[in-house]
Amino acid sequence: MAFMTGQPSRPAWSPMEEWWYRDIVDPGKLPLLAALVSFVMTFLVTRTVTRLIRAGHGPFRNVSAGGVHIHHAVPGVVLMVAGGFAGIATGQAGWPGVLAAVLFGVGAGLVLDEFALILYLADVYWTEQGRRSVEAVVLTTALLVMVLAGVVPFGVDALSEEERRQRGVLAGTVLLNFAAALVSLAKGKLWTAVAGAVVPLIAFTGAVRLARPGSFWDRRLYRNRPRTRERARRRARRHDRRWSPVTGRLQDLLGGTPDDELRPR
Repeated sequence: MAFMTGQPSRPAWSPMEEWWYRDIVDPGKLPLLAALVSFVMTFLVTRTVTRLIRAGHGPFRNVSAGGVHIHHAVPGVVLMVAGGFAGIATGQAGWPGVLAAVLFGVGAGLVLDEFALILYLADVYWTEQGRRSVEAVVLTTALLVMVLAGVVPFGVDALSEEERRQRGVLAGTVLLNFAAALVSLAKGKLWTAVAGAVVPLIAFTGAVRLARPGSFWDRRLYRNRPRTRERARRRARRHDRRWSPVTGRLQDLLGGTPDDELRPR
């Protein structure tokens, strides 16, 4: 007993406290968690403000200097640079490292909220193309959550300890799954490639199915195969009719509805 040994007894921890110290504090993931939370919150707050400005409600206004509209990606880049270099300088140790992670997360949220503007080099924020920003934020959030949860990419965490010891099996599994994920990505299936990095079956399924129209695979390998290209287009149309309304509503909920006159007809 504690009073007989002279050592103080550890206070009983709740399951949440146990998880906090075992999975976040002890592995040194607190800066990553801080960056993730600040990233997501910044995106949500920024989208709320921009939607209020668009609707003409509230005290918020676009910022301009010398007749030039200052996009919020500009301060975002500054914060990312400051947070990144501060994190390197502190070595992510203690609260300075957490503060650096928060700065980086806020900056990343501001930059990726305007990812589509950087991608297309045009002000497409409220257009159909602007939805690429929402996709980039959701994709980044999913990857960060997987890293935070300790999920090892390419299905390595599904291997037994004996298989882990066999370097050949491990290397072969990683290479095959990585190749399948790359093929899925080349076929225009971004989300399948991301999910397949964790679940090998998803990557292989995406790799063997038909490519999306306009993808790298379609442009390079289907150009001399008109029947295959037509089958791929028919399948893509069926898929889009089924799922586009659902994904569109989710994107509208997160990022706002694109301008009606700029929607594809």
